[in-house]
Amino acid sequence: MFPTRRLRRYRKSEGIRKLLSETEVLPSDLMYPIFVWDGRTEEIKGFPDQKRWNIDDPKLFKFLEKLFERGLLSVLVFGVATEKDEIGSEGWKDDGAVQKFVKKMKKTFPEIVVATDVCLCTWKKDGHCGVVENGEIINDKTLEYLAKIALSHASAGADIVAPSDMMDGRVKYIREKLDENKFFNTLIMSYSAKYSSSLYGPFRSAAESAPAFGDRSTYQMKITQSKEALLEAYLDYEEGADIIMVKPALFYLDIIKTLKEKFLIPVSAFNVSGEYSMIKLGIKSEIFDEKRIIYETLTAIKRAGADIIITYFVPEFLEVKIFS
Repeated sequence: MFPTRRLRRYRKSEGIRKLLSETEVLPSDLMYPIFVWDGRTEEIKGFPDQKRWNIDDPKLFKFLEKLFERGLLSVLVFGVATEKDEIGSEGWKDDGAVQKFVKKMKKTFPEIVVATDVCLCTWKKDGHCGVVENGEIINDKTLEYLAKIALSHASAGADIVAPSDMMDGRVKYIREKLDENKFFNTLIMSYSAKYSSSLYGPFRSAAESAPAFGDRSTYQMKITQSKEALLEAYLDYEEGADIIMVKPALFYLDIIKTLKEKFLIPVSAFNVSGEYSMIKLGIKSEIFDEKRIIYETLTAIKRAGADIIITYFVPEFLEVKIFS
């Protein structure tokens, strides 16, 4: 007796496999994270193929133009400080690196969606995401400074502001400040489920934002928590978040899936620096085939439910030579 239901029929040829594909990653699904500052363009130690870019480097704009020609529609901008203080005041200067870069981006590529990371860690001497008093992270005092950064980014032309600090109530506070200043159409993409992960090392090197003391476990989520992620997302949604984010992505696909099923607003996922670097090292060691592992990584994140995938793999996925 031969089987009547043969699932291999679905796989008989490349054409059939493409025709019946349930999940497809498109260039428009991706958001490319970049690091900018007023210093010289330089490679980032321990972060393969990534750079801190000078905001006026013509090579960066040539590189971005190639990505946009291949279908990329959005970038996520991270600023790197050249000066730091106790409250992170460089973060909200009108002539700060992020603000100047956003203005140039919107002038050069007006159709491209520009998102900006909103946090204090890179701008403060202690590297923490909130105001510190007597060794304690003070939640409510931090909100004022986060709103200053978000407002300055919106004023520069950012389409999306993305608070990554994990302070309670920051989405509502930022939304109110944006609306008071008539930035009604600036979206908030909240880092809603941001875990206290071991996968952020290369990023902290890039942004020079490692904490000078302790860690971030009093404000980032414990890796064991899933119900708490749902509650964090719900509160951000109630406070006015337009997009909710899960970070990291690959180790938290279950969280992406849960939030996608529970909420009708878009869900983004950050394929973070540690995930990226592990895979890059595997590629360079010839453990992985580059094209296949990158495609599988991004497909897994989208299949879990992410509407936006923030990933450093954009150049490889779009087959654009890095830093040409």
